[in-house]
Amino acid sequence: MKVRRDRKVVHQVTDAQPSLSADIGRREKIYFVQMGIRTVCLILAVVLNVPWPIRLVFVAGAVFLPYFAVIGANQPNRGASSGFDAEKPNQTEIPRHRREIGS
Repeated sequence: MKVRRDRKVVHQVTDAQPSLSADIGRREKIYFVQMGIRTVCLILAVVLNVPWPIRLVFVAGAVFLPYFAVIGANQPNRGASSGFDAEKPNQTEIPRHRREIGS
């Protein structure tokens, strides 16, 4: 019995990455939720008359949440490939469109 090892890879619809607009929409929603939490923290830190350790937690949330919100919003989908991780072919000659005049 002969076993074929050169089978072609079959791609399925479930392997497809989400569209760019869906990915951006997902990141925008997460960003706005985090900014909403930050706004609530800022308001509670100013309005509530609570002991300083609790007020410090609200202030820390208002100060540090924007950093994490921006970092999270700028992160692409974890499953998507950026295109930079693909290996480049070994190029030994300068392409014609990159040659300068006089060379």
